[in-house]
Amino acid sequence: MPSTITSVKFFDFQRKRLRYKKEINASVERVFGRGWFIAGPELADFEQKFAKYLGARYVVGVNSGTDSIVIALKAIGIKMGDEVITTAHTATPTVAAIRVAGAIPVFVDIDENTLNIDPAFIEKKITPKTKAILPVHLYGYPADMDIIKKIAVKNKLFLVEDACQSHGASFRGKKLGTIGDVGCFSFYPTKNLGAFGDAGAVVTNNKKIADSAMRLRNFGEVSRYKNKIEGINSRIDEIQAAFLNWGIKELDKWNKERAKIAGIYLKELKNLPMKLPPKGDESFNRVWHLFVIQTDRRDVLREFLKKRGIETLIHYPTPIFKQEAYKFLGYEEKDLPVTTGIHDKILSLPIYPELTVPEVKFICNSIREFYGNRKTNNPIVG
Repeated sequence: MPSTITSVKFFDFQRKRLRYKKEINASVERVFGRGWFIAGPELADFEQKFAKYLGARYVVGVNSGTDSIVIALKAIGIKMGDEVITTAHTATPTVAAIRVAGAIPVFVDIDENTLNIDPAFIEKKITPKTKAILPVHLYGYPADMDIIKKIAVKNKLFLVEDACQSHGASFRGKKLGTIGDVGCFSFYPTKNLGAFGDAGAVVTNNKKIADSAMRLRNFGEVSRYKNKIEGINSRIDEIQAAFLNWGIKELDKWNKERAKIAGIYLKELKNLPMKLPPKGDESFNRVWHLFVIQTDRRDVLREFLKKRGIETLIHYPTPIFKQEAYKFLGYEEKDLPVTTGIHDKILSLPIYPELTVPEVKFICNSIREFYGNRKTNNPIVG
């Protein structure tokens, strides 16, 4: 029977709004009823709930994922001219935050299978100016924290986790964002745990870092109108915190719904000439923030899917070291060959909790048709 589906959005906010209309409206009414919009009980409640969920001692809510990295770096004492080792295959905010904190990003190439920072190259980049390693748990897939943490401890470096795409993922029984000295989260609307605006959090088990982050997010105040250090204005407003307070109860369910979609993709696309993202192994539990395939025919496939009404995105089309804003860092393609080599191959397929099985089937069948292989031996049930 021909499909009745004519289009699939990459992410549909209206579906989430309609699915949780009651909870959303109740959250807004509760905040407006109190008349308390900044640094109030909703934020305090969320910080406690998220800390409990992660198994962390402290959570400090901030304005965005970008600010969470800036504040985390400042809280551990990063100064102007310090070096922070990270990856060039990430969202620009990771590197923008390092620069705002006054530090210099030092790029390490990525592993060709996980697309995360490759630990094998980290120690070669350590200099007397290096103060921290900042791995990104990209697409919800954990970086190799065993090796990276050993390198950090051996060289007396801070370990800062960019966990902005990995809410709920774990590595050897520990939630990502709690393994290093400090973890950074974004609650941008498309994240696995998303608000309906910007929001973020700094996570740590170190009281000194937590206290510093709390002061930094609030003008450096230790009490009202008493500024001990220079800080900024970076707080989750009460409405976003209220959204997150009911959202955190749904996070594990949302991650399971994403995993179901990923499972269909992995099953239906496995025999096609493309590289599928890794599921992981028994040592960790990944989450599916994005489902990113690699294909030599990326642009042609993307155009084919567009004509079918299927929206796709590229995360990320240009390595950060090739962006005009960061050319001053002096990197060339030969310095990061794997990072350079994957950027004309990667393609993100739709994956979010409200995506339906028939829509996923429509996407899979469209891709199979592109490759001249419409029929499948793996019928989708559900």
